Amino acid sequence: MKNYRIEFLIILLSAIFLTFPKSIKSQNKWLILKPGDISANYHNLDHFKIFSKYSRSYNLEVLRAIDTVQAHAMDGGGYFIGIDSTPTESPIGYDLKLFGSSLIKPTRSSSYCSGSTYSVLITALDFILGKQANKLSKGRLEAMRMQEPNGGRRNDWIKYWGIWNADGFGSEYALVQYSKMGSVVKPKDAMPGDFMNISWKSGIGHSVIFLGWSIDKNGDKCVTYWSSQKGTNGFGDQIVSLKKIKSLKIVRLTKPQNIFKFNISKKVNTNVAGDMPEF
Repeated sequence: MKNYRIEFLIILLSAIFLTFPKSIKSQNKWLILKPGDISANYHNLDHFKIFSKYSRSYNLEVLRAIDTVQAHAMDGGGYFIGIDSTPTESPIGYDLKLFGSSLIKPTRSSSYCSGSTYSVLITALDFILGKQANKLSKGRLEAMRMQEPNGGRRNDWIKYWGIWNADGFGSEYALVQYSKMGSVVKPKDAMPGDFMNISWKSGIGHSVIFLGWSIDKNGDKCVTYWSSQKGTNGFGDQIVSLKKIKSLKIVRLTKPQNIFKFNISKKVNTNVAGDMPEF
């Protein structure tokens, strides 16, 4: 005789599982991109279109923000670092604004990595919180600036931008520790739109926005990201082998509203261990 109670329970549990959002069912699986997910044109405005199916929550606004920033320079806009140059470097090559207030009057049209990722963060915050702009204090707005009031360079470790731009895992220092607007994410749980700092085996670093893991035609495990780098003449998508990476740190925008209450004088701990993806 059939046990109809057990059969009914199995059917019910299956129905519940199938109604879970795709992102929840797959959140503990490595996001290995399909060939069609990687655009042949690394200067493109398709990040939301391509990667939103793998993402959710505020990461969707980050993907929209990538396309907005990229649209300012469809040829990449140029990559340049030169603290001692005249005029000095510009972390971003256009007048970036938060809630309508200018954060920088750039001296150049070029950009570099942390400037590009910071610009995406600012643009995403604008999308998410723009209607609450009047809640941001003058002091916190000033802390988000990328220049000193006289137009001079804001040095590393000075307020929000200075922490984001500092050597090491700047996105973690600024987004998670300093402002408490974000959370650390394990590599296996990374989604498109997460912020990532890479420590290269060569000894230097890179600030990027994660798009996915991949395996190239040679069988090498790789990571795909958007940032500003020499290889894309500024803004653009890049794919690199994990063989070049010493460690990395991934963080996610989870509490954007904390921009209205973070402690401007807070110190951060730079003794942060990196991760290494193994998929």
